[in-house]
Order: sequence, then structure tokens, then C-alpha cells
Amino acid sequence: MGLLADLGYDGVGLTLDHMHLDPLAPGLAERTARVARRLGELGLTATVETGARYVLDPRRKHGPSLLDPDPEGRAARTRLLITAVKVAADLGAHAVHCFSGITPPGTDADTAWKRLEEAILPVLDAAAFAGVPVAVEPEPGHLLEDLAGFHQLRTSLGNSAPLGLTLDIGHCQCLELEPPADCVRAAGPWLRHVQIEDMRRGVHEHLPFGDGEIDFPPVLDALAATGYRGLTVVELPRHSHAGPELARRSIEFLRTAVAKGAPAS
Repeated sequence: MGLLADLGYDGVGLTLDHMHLDPLAPGLAERTARVARRLGELGLTATVETGARYVLDPRRKHGPSLLDPDPEGRAARTRLLITAVKVAADLGAHAVHCFSGITPPGTDADTAWKRLEEAILPVLDAAAFAGVPVAVEPEPGHLLEDLAGFHQLRTSLGNSAPLGLTLDIGHCQCLELEPPADCVRAAGPWLRHVQIEDMRRGVHEHLPFGDGEIDFPPVLDALAATGYRGLTVVELPRHSHAGPELARRSIEFLRTAVAKGAPAS
């Protein structure tokens, strides 16, 4: 967090994991309070991310999910997300991120959607009580993988107020029919969290800025036009070996892209 503050970032997307504010270890409230104090000292805001690969099961990536065939597995993921909501409230975070998970083998679509709706409802109740929105992310290959899937869930849950959207700009380039800037404009009313990185069409690989196909100035212009005021977090999950340098290059790239997209005065 100190590194990000030194580079000029406004906040951090904090993934709850074994090495970062472990949501399952003892003393969570005290540890969360320490992180909250540190964020305040650095002048940073936060979102709470829940994409840790092995936080619930050391042998199954992202398992169990909200779609797990085992009801207790689904309940474990629900409990983790409720914990994330409480942590977010204690941190003053502006959103909690989550995703549906991959449809298990042998599970039909109707059953998978029913499981998702039932499993996420207690999380939304907790979010309403805490005043922290839940921002579900369309993830390539998951049951809920695109903006149409988000709207299907939103509609089936009766436009529940705590349910919002995490929009990943790279995912828009990867699989949405419309260009990323158009996706941003269409998603504006539901945006609660934004992730950003470069990507190529049809390839779900998070790339450093400039290594993919996205034209970023129109995307950032569209994002500004929506009125969204939450964090836009750089997501390069397989580049931690070069984290400090990529953090520096990423914010410099985004500052340049913003300047290119700004209207002449």
C-alpha cells in the first residue's frame, strides 16, 4: 500500500487471501482495523476483492463457488462473501467484488442460475445492512460471463439495490460484441467497481497496457462521462514478479491516456 501511495494511486483493490488480510484467520477485526488505519495514513481508499484462488480449498482453484453441487460448499462461499462485506464496511471500502464461478459438469443452466440466485441473496442482505454494494463481475468462462448475464441476474433478483456491476475493461475487449467504450457507456447506471488492463479479442489473458488491442483514451472518456467515482484498479494477476515496475508503468500509461482523451481547452 505504501508503494502504491508513493506512485500516486488513489486506492487499492485488496484481495482477501492468506497473505493479504486473511478472512479465515483469527483476529480479523483487529487486523482489519490496522489496515484501515494504514489506508487512512496513506490517504488511500479501497475495494475488497474476493478472487483469491485457494482461500477456501487448497486443492480447488476458486472452489467451492456459488454454483457448487454441495450445498455446504455454496454456503461456505456465501459466508466468505458476507465476511468480505463486513471487512469492506470496516475499511470504508466502496464495494465488494465477486463472481459466479464456472458451471459444474453435469449441471444444467437453469439449475446453475437458481443456485447463484439463492446463494447470493444472503450476501445482498448483508450488503444492504452494511451500506456496501456487491459488484458482481462477468468473467469469461463462468456462468455469468458477460453483461447480458449480469442483467439476467439483476432482473431475476428484482433489481436488488445492493447488486451492482464490476466491469473489467479487458473482458469487454475479449468477448463482448460492442467495443469497450460502448460497454462502459451501457454499464454506467450499474457500475460499482472497475478493473482495467489490456487484452486481445477472444483471448482471456490479462496484459500490461500497450501489449493488447484496447484503445484506452475513448474508454477512459466514457468512464468519466458515466459519473462513476469509485476505484479503477489495474488487474495484472500473473505479473506480481514485476509488481513495482508494472505499477509504475501502469499509472504513467493511464495518466497519458487520460491526457490524450481530454478535450482541448
